[in-house]
Amino acid sequence: MAAKKLPNDALVTEILQKVSSAKTKKEKVDLLKEYNNNALRAILIINFDESLEFLLPPGEVPFTPNDAPVGTEHTRLTQEYRGLYRYFKGGDTSLKGMKREQLFVQLLEGLAEEEANLLVSACNKDIQSKYRVTKAVVAEAFPSIEWGNRG
Repeated sequence: MAAKKLPNDALVTEILQKVSSAKTKKEKVDLLKEYNNNALRAILIINFDESLEFLLPPGEVPFTPNDAPVGTEHTRLTQEYRGLYRYFKGGDTSLKGMKREQLFVQLLEGLAEEEANLLVSACNKDIQSKYRVTKAVVAEAFPSIEWGNRG
């Protein structure tokens, strides 16, 4: 029986869960290529590129999870990834500490809880604690990503 295909508008967390459950490196690479989108690549770059410096304190972020059912009253990483530069060194230099933190909390509270937690994990360079994805798999799936020299 063929594996169930994800919808075109799958959450980044759904894509990573599917990749995580793949058995081989080749399957993982193929799934990343199949479900490739800008938000997915942004999250993977945030997580695996050591030159990218998150400008908020490391660790848990105090936010109230959005408990609305998935697909209803929340935004998605596929819509919000464009503004993530604000939270990293070299991004929006006009934002100061508290304002940056407030905007980040608002972003998290607008996302589905799973995607908010994924973004926090990626900013802490820790998605591999929940998803079985490595930098080697990502680099093979997306050879056009240039690692380093960010920020």
